[in-house]
Amino acid sequence: MTTWTKIDEQIAAYREALSNNAVKLRHQVKQGFFKFKPFSPKQKMVLTWWCPSSPVKGSEGIIADGSIRSGKTLCMSLSYVMWAMQVFDGQNFAICGKTIGSLRRNVMFWLKLMLRSRGYTVQDRRAENLMVVRRGDRLNYFYQFGGKDERSQDLIQGITLAGVLFDEVALMPESFVNQATARCSVTGSKFWFNCNPEGPQHWFYTNWIQRSKKRRLLYLHFTMDDNFSLSEDIKTRYRSQYVGVFYNRFILGMWCLATGLVYPMFSREKNVVSEFCGSGRYWISIDYGILNPFSAGLWCVRDGVATRIAEYYYDGRKVKRQRTDEEHYAEVEKLAGDRYIDRVVVDPSASSFIETVYRHGRFPVDKANNDVIPGIANVSSLLSAGKIQICESCTDCIREFEAYSWDPDKPTDAVIKEFDHAMDDTRYFVQTILRNEWYLDKWW
Repeated sequence: MTTWTKIDEQIAAYREALSNNAVKLRHQVKQGFFKFKPFSPKQKMVLTWWCPSSPVKGSEGIIADGSIRSGKTLCMSLSYVMWAMQVFDGQNFAICGKTIGSLRRNVMFWLKLMLRSRGYTVQDRRAENLMVVRRGDRLNYFYQFGGKDERSQDLIQGITLAGVLFDEVALMPESFVNQATARCSVTGSKFWFNCNPEGPQHWFYTNWIQRSKKRRLLYLHFTMDDNFSLSEDIKTRYRSQYVGVFYNRFILGMWCLATGLVYPMFSREKNVVSEFCGSGRYWISIDYGILNPFSAGLWCVRDGVATRIAEYYYDGRKVKRQRTDEEHYAEVEKLAGDRYIDRVVVDPSASSFIETVYRHGRFPVDKANNDVIPGIANVSSLLSAGKIQICESCTDCIREFEAYSWDPDKPTDAVIKEFDHAMDDTRYFVQTILRNEWYLDKWW
């Protein structure tokens, strides 16, 4: 049996498993089934802080921050709706995420399961981004909003709210949060926030967490130990995935500053190889530049390791001559040689070059995922695990790994915009190709 046949069989088996799981989950949604795990003390506090017997029932709201996978979102969303249905009738509420898509995937799907398991009647009006919840003779309306940029505040203007829940509030602009909280004019309304930490100068940390007592907000800090559904093996795996500032934030739950090199874990001994022999599956990642450098990396994934085996790096400023899209494309074809390239992923802003690649018809081409901070976190984890290797012939990529730095003059996470072109194309490859769940679970 050939390697490609084995891979095709693995893909088919994985797709079948996904299909079976999807059918099972749809059945659970229809039947209102959800298997609750034991709640930790902090989760129980989130679930009960608003109850009449609670000593902190007079708080204006609640903030839950801390590590990833700590059980904040599940108990927060359930408690929010239980509170709303206990206290109000016929009122409007908001549930906010960075985007509607992430909100439905991370919050609403599981929330509807939990509510139906507890006897609530739930009607999901997706076209209106509205969930209507009924229990007994009480009925309330839960509108969903995405707060991804400054324009998002316009979406929530005009509505009167009895409460608002912000999932991953640190990823939202302050203007959106201010507009949403200002809409809570119903007597007895409360604010509900959860998030993973960012930098210590982040607006939510300075304006809400540090002022939580003054604002009369209950503040709870979570770690993975507060999620009783996680086994020790799973917690160990998560702890091993992050290093540096991302370990401090995502695992320890600290609001800490990103300083120094972006990739201090990069090591020539661990991550640089003299040459690459053999074959595997190939991709090309591209950061497009006209005046700035144009950087393209040829990657091969084999035996759970992604290796940058060759690169094309052209600095028009340095050589005092700009190249056209066609000239850059010709170099990309040279980089590929006679190899079969699964896909070319390109800087999403490079529309003219994407069109050039598409017109030639040799390579499938996609716009790259350009999530900067999550991408840096994923590159860091894979470098630390030795899952990214760079051939020593890729001198520009190695040079940038050893110089790429955080900007100390910015109040939020930002990189210095130099030595970042090979770093961008590397991040595009990781975020667009390697973060795909199939590669992570089956190969790595």
